[in-house]
Amino acid sequence: MKFALIFLCAVSWVECYKILVVFSAASPSHFMLCNALGRGLAKAGHEVTVLSPFRDKNPPKNYREVVLTGFVENKEKVMPLNFFELENMHPWLSIYSMMSVSNTVNETFEHPNFKKLLNEKFDLIIMEQFVFESLKALSCHFNVPLIMFSIVGANLWSNIDTANPSPPSYIPDLGLSYSSKMNLWERTFNSLTVLINIFNNYLYYYPTQRKFVQKYLPKCANYDFNNVSFYLMNSHESTSEPVPMVPNMINIGGFHINPPKELPKDLKEYLDNAKDGVIYFSMGSNIQFSKVKPEIRDTLTKTLGKLKQKVLWKCDEDTLHGKPDNVKLGKWFPQSDILAHPNVKLFITHGGLLSTFETIYHGVPVLTLPVFGDQKLNAARMETLGYGIKLTFSAITEPDLTEALNKLLNDPKYRENAKMRSKLFHDRPIKPMDEMIYWVEYIARYNGAPHLQVAGKHLPWYQYLLLDVVLLVVLIVTIPIVLLYIICKKLCCSGNEKKKQKKE
Repeated sequence: MKFALIFLCAVSWVECYKILVVFSAASPSHFMLCNALGRGLAKAGHEVTVLSPFRDKNPPKNYREVVLTGFVENKEKVMPLNFFELENMHPWLSIYSMMSVSNTVNETFEHPNFKKLLNEKFDLIIMEQFVFESLKALSCHFNVPLIMFSIVGANLWSNIDTANPSPPSYIPDLGLSYSSKMNLWERTFNSLTVLINIFNNYLYYYPTQRKFVQKYLPKCANYDFNNVSFYLMNSHESTSEPVPMVPNMINIGGFHINPPKELPKDLKEYLDNAKDGVIYFSMGSNIQFSKVKPEIRDTLTKTLGKLKQKVLWKCDEDTLHGKPDNVKLGKWFPQSDILAHPNVKLFITHGGLLSTFETIYHGVPVLTLPVFGDQKLNAARMETLGYGIKLTFSAITEPDLTEALNKLLNDPKYRENAKMRSKLFHDRPIKPMDEMIYWVEYIARYNGAPHLQVAGKHLPWYQYLLLDVVLLVVLIVTIPIVLLYIICKKLCCSGNEKKKQKKE
């Protein structure tokens, strides 16, 4: 018995790793994922150091924070205060917008708290994939495997890193509002968008990020940005359409969701006493209703005020002009716990991925009002999968909103589809948090697990795209044709010359 205990202790000691988690974006929703990931690994017994602009109010044991102070305060310098201005931005212009954000990575490199980290030692790095490619070079600096966390599932960046196939014929670009069923024009525009993104990456983004590495981590100046051991994907087939994934990519979408807790007394009473049900309305952590155009706000308040259901509305203002009696405002609500309540009939959302997972976790249909980023793509998926309806926020009208609400509240197919999606979400052989912990330990245990990486990852881009093969085939076909043409031309010319000589 004593020997068994000693053996177990030895195994647990061997499995304890020093892990650096890097989420440098000053976004509350990003930190929610970072925090859930770090806490999960810390509770599993690992020493976790989290580098981010935020703090955990009640960090667990083994969870250390290195805070990028000032990042949240400086966020408005690189991101607009009014996210509604991004709604109608052309997808190709949004690429430029993201690149402007990527160039702020120097703030991380120059932060004194970051510099102190460079003198420490770690066994593994987990980093969010978010336009800060140069930070990947920390893997070289610490000489440890790198796990990337994709906050939006498979995308151009993760697919390049892993040589994961992503045909534009049925996989829309992240910035578009298409589903997998695209018509000819959509497939054409999607293909062009993917090409523009690829050219932007190789001609501008990677070279620019390379300069940051050369400046701040000169020993890793030649670091290969594609040198990623593994990808944790914040996605799942229950909330999105299935896509190809190579062996070193794994879906853990919804890992951040905890079982519902008891609601605060006032909220519980509000929800319990809603005999006709409740609509929960939240546009996420970044979007502020104080920036909404008055006419859009009036449309929302008038339409919602006509409903018999109560409306629980997350809003950054203490009051709204023309607020109906059936609306209760709040600057913060425990969203997942509210969606778990049986009286919640509908979720009105911006379509953020975390909200998408939480509504599917609890099987609640959605009305999406997407604004920017991946929200339009998520909204299109919800509508395609039959558990939601999407409306254009800036063009919303009272008749359209009324029609959408009536369908979602009265047509049982939307709730039935949401419940089916919820069933698919929960029907897994292992909980997503446990799966995440297993694979993180696996990658640390096998020093990056190179045996999981497909050979295409190590091919030059022209070989991966078979451009050299295409060139060879073109040469094989054209050279004989050209030679034949030259021979025929010479024969014809010589024949003509002989005829001329005879005439003379």
